Amino acid sequence: MESFIDSLNGIIWSKGLIYLCLGAGLFYSIQTRFAQVRHFKEMLRLLFKRKGAESGISSFQALAVSLSGRVGVGNIAGVAAAIGFGGPGAVFWMWVVAFLGASTAYAESTLGQLYKVEEDGQYRGGSAYFFESCLGWRWLGVSFAIAAVVACGIFLPGVQANAVGNAVTQIFGDGDMVDTFLGPVGTYKLIGLGVILTLLAVIIFGGIKRIARFAEFVVPFMALGYIVLALIVIVFNIDKLPGVFSLIFSDAFTAQAGFGAAIGWGVKRGVYSNEAGQGTGTHAAAAAETEHPSQQGLVQAFSIYIDTLLVCTATALMILITNQYNVQGTLPAGQFLVQNLPAATEIGSAAFTQMALQSTFGGFGPVFVGVALFFFAFTTILAYYYIAETNIAYLNRFFKRGVPLVFVKLVIMAMVAYGTVNSAGYIWNLGDIGVGIMAWINIIGILIIFFIAKPTILCLRDYEAQLKAGGPITFDPIKLGIKNATFWERRAAAKK
Repeated sequence: MESFIDSLNGIIWSKGLIYLCLGAGLFYSIQTRFAQVRHFKEMLRLLFKRKGAESGISSFQALAVSLSGRVGVGNIAGVAAAIGFGGPGAVFWMWVVAFLGASTAYAESTLGQLYKVEEDGQYRGGSAYFFESCLGWRWLGVSFAIAAVVACGIFLPGVQANAVGNAVTQIFGDGDMVDTFLGPVGTYKLIGLGVILTLLAVIIFGGIKRIARFAEFVVPFMALGYIVLALIVIVFNIDKLPGVFSLIFSDAFTAQAGFGAAIGWGVKRGVYSNEAGQGTGTHAAAAAETEHPSQQGLVQAFSIYIDTLLVCTATALMILITNQYNVQGTLPAGQFLVQNLPAATEIGSAAFTQMALQSTFGGFGPVFVGVALFFFAFTTILAYYYIAETNIAYLNRFFKRGVPLVFVKLVIMAMVAYGTVNSAGYIWNLGDIGVGIMAWINIIGILIIFFIAKPTILCLRDYEAQLKAGGPITFDPIKLGIKNATFWERRAAAKK
C-alpha cells in the first residue's frame, strides 16, 4: 500500500502540477495587474472590518478561519521537509509561489464569495458551488466536492495530528508503551491525542460560528508569538543573516539537491502551506459577510503573505541561520549532500525547527515548538472539518438521504487518532495526494471560468471604480453581466 501511495503521489505531483501552480499565479497576476501589490493598503484596511451578520462571519473571522487552514504543520515541519529534500533554494520557490499565489487566492476567493448561497441559516460556498453556478458543470462541482471530502475529511487531518504526536514525543519522550491495534504507542502520545479529540469535539459540534470565534482569538496570537521567537533567534545570529539570504538565492538556481528538486519541493510545500489554488480558502471566503465579493478576495490574498512570507520565512530563517538541517536530495536514505545533524534526524518532521530554537533557548525551544505545533495543527484540523462539512452539504443537495454531518465529525476524529500514531512519511504522502487532487481540479476550473466569463476581473474593475469614486461600495452582478450569482442578485434587488 505504501509503495502504491508513493507512486500515485509521484504521478499527481508531476512537473505538470508544479508548473500549473506557478503558471496560474503568473496568469492571474498579469490579468489583475498585480492586484496583490497595487491593493496592499486596501487589504490592510479590509482586514479590520468587523461587519458580521446572523448568517455570516466578519471578514477578519473569515481570514482567521482560512489562516487556521493555511497556518499549520506545513509552516513548521513542511518547511523543514522542503529544505531537507530540496535544499535551501526551495525557500526561494516557496516565496515565488506565495507572491504569485496571492493572485490565485484573490481569484478563487472572489468566486467563492460571488457564488455563495444561504442554507440552514448560514452562508455556504466554495469551488464546488461556483463550478456549478458559473459554468453549469455540476459534474465538476461534484468531482471537486468528493475530492475535498476525501482530502480534508480523511487524508489531511492525519498529517496535522501526526506532527503533534511527534512533537509530544520530542518533548516528553514516549513514556510507557501501550499495545494498540496500530502497534505500540507511548502513553504521552496517547494523552496528547485525548486532549486533541476532546477539544475538537467541543468546537466542531458548535458549527462555523464557534470555529470562527476560536480561530479569531487563537490564530493571530499563535502566529505572532511564533514570529517573535523567530526574530529573537535571528537577532542573536544577525551577523549570519546576509549569508543565509545569499545561500537561499544562489541555491535556488544551482541547488545542491538539484534545480528541479528545489522548485519541486518549494512549490509542493508552498502550495501545501498557503493552499493558494487548492480551493480550500474559498469556503471560508464564502462564509463572510461583505459589501463586495472583491473585498473578501483581497483579504484572502493577504492571508498568503501572512502564511508564507511571514510564518514560513520565520521557520526557514531559524533553521538556516542556526545550521540545524540536513539535505538529502534524491540520494538514498542515510546519505546527505549537507549534514549538520545526526543521520537519524527525521526530515519530514518538526525536528529541524525544534533544534533551531533549542540552540538559542535551550530546553524551552522544543517545548515551544510542541505548543506551537499543537495550536497550528489543531486550528488546521478545524478548518479541514469545515471544508469537509461544506462539501458534504453541497453533495447532500442531490441525494434524498444525505450523509449525516455527525458522521463527518466522527470520521475526522478517527483520522486524527490514526494520524497521531502513524509514521510521518506515509501520512505526508497521503496529504500530498489530497492537496494535489484538489489543486488539479480547482486551478483548471478557475482558468476555464476566466476564459468563459471573467467574473473575477469584472468584480475587480467594478470595485476599483467605486473606490476611485469614493464609494459607497455596492454590488449588482446583473449590471456587470455576471449570471447566476443569485445571492447577490437578491441582495441588489432588495436595496432598490
